[in-house]
Amino acid sequence: MSTPVAPRLNDLLLPLAGGPLPVHLVAWDGSRAGADPDSAPTVHLRSPDALRRLLWSPGELGAAQAFVTGEIDVEGDVGDALRQVREELASRRPSAGVAARARAVAGLGLLVRELGLLRGRPALPASQAVVTGRLHSLLRDRTAISHHYDLSNDFYELILDRQMAYSCGYVTHAGADLLRGAEDEAYTLEQAQFDKLELVCTKLGLHTRREQRFVDVGCGWGSLTLHAAREHGAKVLAVTISREQQAFVQARALEQGVADRVEVRLQDYREVPESGFDAVASIEMGEHVGDRNYPLYARTLHRLAAPGAHVLVQQMSRPGKNPGGGPFIESFIAPDMSMRPVGDTIGLLEKGGLELRGVQALREHYAWTVRSWERRMAERRDEVVALVGEEVTRVWELYLAGGAWTFEVGRMGVDQLLLRRPV
Repeated sequence: MSTPVAPRLNDLLLPLAGGPLPVHLVAWDGSRAGADPDSAPTVHLRSPDALRRLLWSPGELGAAQAFVTGEIDVEGDVGDALRQVREELASRRPSAGVAARARAVAGLGLLVRELGLLRGRPALPASQAVVTGRLHSLLRDRTAISHHYDLSNDFYELILDRQMAYSCGYVTHAGADLLRGAEDEAYTLEQAQFDKLELVCTKLGLHTRREQRFVDVGCGWGSLTLHAAREHGAKVLAVTISREQQAFVQARALEQGVADRVEVRLQDYREVPESGFDAVASIEMGEHVGDRNYPLYARTLHRLAAPGAHVLVQQMSRPGKNPGGGPFIESFIAPDMSMRPVGDTIGLLEKGGLELRGVQALREHYAWTVRSWERRMAERRDEVVALVGEEVTRVWELYLAGGAWTFEVGRMGVDQLLLRRPV
């Protein structure tokens, strides 16, 4: 093939970009094309296999597969590069239709053929999730959760705060920039997560008296479970379907002297037999329940709560009909994830018998939280690679970079829904 690779790709992508490429493209053959590298991110195509992935999985998924395997690379901070490209494309408002996309894929196919790369579908990256079985069956849910949450407790300890809260924090520091900032010496991620845990416990009324029976549905690494037991004297049943999380919370309860107040079960929410709890919480677990099972989830929360007890659900949302987190999230991070507009979730919870008492939107707080995780990971990157390898590290760099942007621009939200089981 006589024409260098980068200029050919540039010509193919121009109609989709609505103008010149918003990146400086460098191909494996040394050819270059696109924007000025002094004013735009530089993207390297390290291997011809990147084109094969884009041909078989056009768009976000193919690009993500090529990035995590190192076939595509980005100079500098991935999050900054993604943000700059998205802002540039948004300002142009490219509107390439189905026909234009089809022509681009056909042109890519021709280029791949000319390069002699038509060798069948590339193997999936080792980090990509593979789940089988009936959607949201007990076995499939355990497999999906294990893929993400059983990665390594040591890994999550490098990224999360000391309390191991893997959910949106609550930023109370007046000087914090909720959209662009992250933790600093004046206000740390640790404090923001403590403030979130106090907010939850206060809404549930756990601060009013000790010895209350509290169930934490989908307890994660136990940040809320341990906080409620330690700070408010609650007697907590913590439920998870991750073995790594169960072992972690049990060890932390012993370490913090609250093992007599905390029971940690390896149990699906559908299998909890007790009821009549003084307080119920489920923090960012409802996204994993699925649309078909959400009415059962709502009825379960209602059943667990005593008459008059409060139930707090913290859950992510998406406007419109965009149920999952997108091809990358659904393939690498959270298979079978399901989201909806917050109003629809409230309706489902109310149909389950719960009465809405309040809604608090925390979208900007999540942008701040993810930025903090992103910075911690960058500071500890060598340790992360030593624990989980380069490919999984790149998965998480892309995940956090995309997540911060998604919350910043409002493509996703997160809300605390305070409900009550009527007397």
